[in-house]
Amino acid sequence: MNVRKQFKSDKPILDPCCGSKMFYFNKNNPHVLFCDNRTINTTLCDGRNLVVAPDIVADFTQLPFEDNSFWHIVFDPPHIQKAGNLSWLVKKYGKLPIDWKTYIKQGFDECWRVLKPNGTLIFKWMEQDITVSEIIKTIERQPVYGHRVGRLNKTHWMAFVKVVSHE
Repeated sequence: MNVRKQFKSDKPILDPCCGSKMFYFNKNNPHVLFCDNRTINTTLCDGRNLVVAPDIVADFTQLPFEDNSFWHIVFDPPHIQKAGNLSWLVKKYGKLPIDWKTYIKQGFDECWRVLKPNGTLIFKWMEQDITVSEIIKTIERQPVYGHRVGRLNKTHWMAFVKVVSHE
């Protein structure tokens, strides 16, 4: 039996792999519970400071929350497969394990488990090494809608809704 501590949060939004919170307008948004599996405070090779300081250190494949805890989840997992473990890319974004399919599927399933009924999950994916079609096949769920952005349209923002039937 796998027993893990269950945290309760009064925050409606979860970011289970927040990293350095790059896309947030307010990196201390009081409505978001920031999680990551690491803490970092270092200087990158170009002199920029990199800080990863989550509210809770947790692995997104085993989230320490009760089922149906959050109305909104932003899932931006590592997307890099081919980079050196000490590279600035890996420090900044993390790196996928060799068994990335299991890792991403477990992470998505955990996010889905802690998402409230009728809640939304936004999944951000950058097609550097793995295509969005491979990701969708791996997570076995279809987004409601999505949008491509970036210089080469390789970053995808996809919206999933945990629809509960009222029949």
